[in-house]
Amino acid sequence: MTEKQKIKLELEKERIRGMREFETDLVREALGTNAFVIAGIDEAGRGPLAGPVAAGAVILPEDHDILYLNDSKKLSAKKRDMLFDQIKEEALAWSVALVEPARIDEINILQATYEAMRLAVSQLKVKPSVLVNDAVTIPGIALPQVPVVKGDAKCISIAAASILAKVTRDRIMEEMDAKYPEYGFAKHKGYGTREHMNAIREHGPCPIHRRSFITRIVKE
Repeated sequence: MTEKQKIKLELEKERIRGMREFETDLVREALGTNAFVIAGIDEAGRGPLAGPVAAGAVILPEDHDILYLNDSKKLSAKKRDMLFDQIKEEALAWSVALVEPARIDEINILQATYEAMRLAVSQLKVKPSVLVNDAVTIPGIALPQVPVVKGDAKCISIAAASILAKVTRDRIMEEMDAKYPEYGFAKHKGYGTREHMNAIREHGPCPIHRRSFITRIVKE
């Protein structure tokens, strides 16, 4: 390893330690105790016109750090895939839950996101004592919660959850591309790109479209 690479590695270790300390200090201040098990919570897919919304929940170990964790949108697809496998292997517990398009249409995207988050928390094999969430407080959960604006870039557990949620959802949309190739899901993952909206106008919606999201497009 070159001297430059060593310096970059040490800087990355310092950044990750800072994210962990920021998260821990927030929880300690909120709970008034040093005894807690943190689960980070984040979602992927609130904005797309098609596909499920995904929620990730992650409890990370205290004895070592996973380097390069960050807001999933700031990472390359290759880096996200590598971290996805590492998080699943090294986390104390993890879960990803999905809420499908029909349910999103039934209860709206915000409530569907909360539903996915509650399900992700309930599926954890280790019970957390506190949730650290990306900017939201999840209704219907009795556990203490600490919402953090832009938490996926500030808190190590939320960053891990964001990666699990995004990679899981992206892979689903790539599978859907093979099933519905005319929409280009592998490229845009269901978001409202010009290409995607034009495909909806030409072919109409497919079964994984969120009907409540595309009413105006279908009418055009």
